[in-house]
Amino acid sequence: MPGAKKGILERLDAGPVIGDGGFVFALEKRGYVKAGPWTPEAAIEHPEAVRQLHREFLRAGSDVMQAFTFYASDDKLQNRGCAANATHSGAAINQAACNLSREVANEGDALVAGGVSQTPSYLSGKNKEECQKEFRKQMDVFVKNEVDFIICEYFEHVEEAEWAIAVAKETQLPVAANLCIGPDGDVHGISCEECAVRMANAGADIVGVNCHFDPFVSLKTIKLMKQGLEAAKIKCHLMVQPLAFHTPDCGRQGFIDLVEFPFALEPRILTRWDMHRFAREAYDLGVRYIGGCCGFEPYHIRALAEELATERGKMPAASEKHDICAGGLKMHTKPWVRARASKDYWQNLEPASGRPYASAMSKPSNWGVSRGHEHLVQKQSATTEEEIDEVKKFKQ
Repeated sequence: MPGAKKGILERLDAGPVIGDGGFVFALEKRGYVKAGPWTPEAAIEHPEAVRQLHREFLRAGSDVMQAFTFYASDDKLQNRGCAANATHSGAAINQAACNLSREVANEGDALVAGGVSQTPSYLSGKNKEECQKEFRKQMDVFVKNEVDFIICEYFEHVEEAEWAIAVAKETQLPVAANLCIGPDGDVHGISCEECAVRMANAGADIVGVNCHFDPFVSLKTIKLMKQGLEAAKIKCHLMVQPLAFHTPDCGRQGFIDLVEFPFALEPRILTRWDMHRFAREAYDLGVRYIGGCCGFEPYHIRALAEELATERGKMPAASEKHDICAGGLKMHTKPWVRARASKDYWQNLEPASGRPYASAMSKPSNWGVSRGHEHLVQKQSATTEEEIDEVKKFKQ
């Protein structure tokens, strides 16, 4: 078809693709998502907010509008007293998310991705068939809406990722698969190298990581994945969509172990200049799909797109009011601010933490529980105060 958009694999073959940022965290800060369940009923209840965030990411340089379907499986929408599914069906939420992402993607040259993520069913020990049933209900909506490709993301266990990839392959669409793991491997101790090989062998065309760790920890993971794929002589594209929070102190389960999660993470936020460095290091490592997850705002995505403007052959529309060399600062009234009007100044700056009396680092909780532990068995009823007391005592 004349004028048809190039697909995701064709784009990755040609050069870097810029993903979008973290919807649940951005919309929680704006008052449209409930922290805890992190479910995306805002696609129905506040479509204008979701649409606007898509538009900001598109303007910032995103090549992909990922439908706001994170945690939109029926078992998650019903979990621990979540009211979302009592008002809106999972199918309706996924449909609304597809509508919004396609609407905005058509305002530019962006593709639409439908996404599935880990399920309470898996954490509760349910079998492959039961977990795949949850994925398949979402995939049916994606196929109906003719999304351009599928992203299976935010999996702590490679086994569940494999189950999701298998269902995604039924759609006949390109499939990207991301684990939310660090260099130590998945939560059951499977190495990054083996995880990458298993996802690729399951059928993923694009393999990588998202969430749980910062860009530079995530690139260590990607390097290990790349080594595993090369050793197995498997060729596939690499993808990374990390946090926008510094996490050098995190253990195997990443930022959810931090005592600051989720309401006090702002002191850890990366600057746009950190993002320039991340984009360059990711590209030099061979990663071609580069985006963000929790904490990534549009200005972070703009920094990625600006850093790789030469490779992409274009600057993002959002750079119209932003000079990558800080030239706008030359117009400032104060001479000491005008003196900062150079890329060299900002790239070599070590920013202060902003909290003069804060400790340098916190101590992650690191409870070390995952699938098979009694505290991870999920249920539909709301968590009681007695259950809160029980988990508070768990590590005492």
